[in-house]
Amino acid sequence: MEDGSRHRSAPKTPLDALDVFGTQEVRLTPALRHLEMYCARGLLTILWHEPPEDVGPSGNAIVCCGGAMGGLLGPAEGLYQRLGEQWSAAGTPVLRVSYRKPNDIEACTIDLAAAVQLVVGSQGAERVVTMGHSFGGAIAVRVGVGLRDLVAGVATFATQSAGCEVAGGLAGRPLILFHGERDEILPPEASEMVRMIAGSGEIVRLPGDGHALARSGDILQERLDEWLPVTFAAPMSEAPDG
Repeated sequence: MEDGSRHRSAPKTPLDALDVFGTQEVRLTPALRHLEMYCARGLLTILWHEPPEDVGPSGNAIVCCGGAMGGLLGPAEGLYQRLGEQWSAAGTPVLRVSYRKPNDIEACTIDLAAAVQLVVGSQGAERVVTMGHSFGGAIAVRVGVGLRDLVAGVATFATQSAGCEVAGGLAGRPLILFHGERDEILPPEASEMVRMIAGSGEIVRLPGDGHALARSGDILQERLDEWLPVTFAAPMSEAPDG
């Protein structure tokens, strides 16, 4: 007997690749819902910060991911939570992705890409910024390259360089890389390597801070408050370097 799976067509989208067989969700607050997607290779969890009903959609979205161990809070003691509250209140949904299989670069790339597809399809986002911490920096870069028509820019925090060999495919899309000068896991040279491969971008070195960027929350917030509006405002076909 032949295995019928051999005749299945290849997945056409990241959501197809997930092979979802069930979902459930609860609304944690009026502006935050918890979505679980049961997939053939694990459970994908998304915390989804939604704009208030009385705020018109901005056409933008932010999609965030964690490091090799997963996680939903991000660096700097909950940066992703703070961004979610801030940007969703102004009309920009923020999705925080917990991987099906942490530290699996191919699976995690599909997870983040599927989240981008979800926010584009359900809330009409036309410009998405991907963000990733540590291992997640490589995931954010890879999705930025793979979904260039949707991803307006990429932000990384203490990123690794492994997995970022494709960064040249960003082709001048805005790229900002934050890195602590006392990172005990990944040295700042990792971000410098990613920028070199990409051929453009801005490195923000954070004196005295380590891998979790626990001392730099205010700096991250300040720089992202400047960088995100510029990135979102740039026409996709004319996105500025750096």
